[in-house]
Amino acid sequence: MDLFEYQGKQYFARFGIPTSAGGVADTVDEAVDQAERAGYPVVVKAQVKVGGRGKAGGVKLATDAAEVRTHAGNILGLDIKGHVVKRLWVEHASDIAREYYASFTLDRAAKKHLGMLSAKGGVDIEEVAATDPDAIAMIHIDPTEGLDAAGARRWVDAAGLDEEARDQAAALLVDLYRCYVEGDCDLAEINPLILTTEGRVHALDAKVTLDDNASFRHPEWEEYAATDTEDVREARARERGLNYIGLEGSVGIIANGAGLAMSTLDVVNQVGGSAANFLDIGGGASADVMAAALEVINSDPSVRAIFVNIFGGITRVDEVAKGVVEALGRVDIASPIVLRLDGTNAEAGREILAPHLSDRLVAEPTMVAAARRAVELAGGPR
Repeated sequence: MDLFEYQGKQYFARFGIPTSAGGVADTVDEAVDQAERAGYPVVVKAQVKVGGRGKAGGVKLATDAAEVRTHAGNILGLDIKGHVVKRLWVEHASDIAREYYASFTLDRAAKKHLGMLSAKGGVDIEEVAATDPDAIAMIHIDPTEGLDAAGARRWVDAAGLDEEARDQAAALLVDLYRCYVEGDCDLAEINPLILTTEGRVHALDAKVTLDDNASFRHPEWEEYAATDTEDVREARARERGLNYIGLEGSVGIIANGAGLAMSTLDVVNQVGGSAANFLDIGGGASADVMAAALEVINSDPSVRAIFVNIFGGITRVDEVAKGVVEALGRVDIASPIVLRLDGTNAEAGREILAPHLSDRLVAEPTMVAAARRAVELAGGPR
């Protein structure tokens, strides 16, 4: 579960991580009240679970009540990448000397926690990784050992943070790690972590993702679920027991297995397309499962083509083919479908599909060929 910025900052506060003074507002009048409490100048921030708020006009500086009213009125109701702003966070504006980046997440391959720290904050960490990878200091932390003050200080030194910030940053990182572990987070990220002109280090932003599997330990998380604005497509998929993540492209993806689904997204991107979703149907591809998957993708108006990529291991391809045929008889599909079926009993599966192939149901022998065809049917490379 992803938290809004204000919720992330409240979560940080439980672990002693310093943030800017501020409060939540749902109306223009509440925004003015929060600004008075925080002290001018203030920053009025849209609360949406998507990046790019600043560029979209969702983050504004205000020096008095009149400016707060103007900005709050403009931001409330603003559509930012399909997310309508219903809530604001109004905080005291910070005088920033330097911006850093810090985060913790899990490196599943290494079976350790991964910390990333950079003296280049305020921009996407992906951009830093692409243009200056040496600017990111990464550490792997054994969960049985944790992160202590000495280890955090060595990490801060390796990242090249300003000398004035190092002691405070090291102490904050220990608290952030504690938040990540004890708070059962999948991700705890601060971007930017700032050094103010007064020499203080604190979190200017908060991105927190909670591990749903740990919810039984946190009854207090119910308050977050109550404010969750889940993607309609994701809610529909969850009701059907599907592992689905909505994206912003035009090619709907159905695959069996998370690894294959991720590879399918990559191949679609490599051939010039863009995926509308990640949908993993797991090991089963019965008619019910396929129908549910097709219904969810079919409900997305941005989808112009559907790419079904199945590799039969334990799952038999002939059973998958039967499921596809039966599902098509139950769901009125708006977009053309491209199939790539391979693995156990693949030939039998292709024979089952052959009588049903048309310009709306296309089979391709390889993943790359199928991806190219799906992108073509979706309107061509972006």
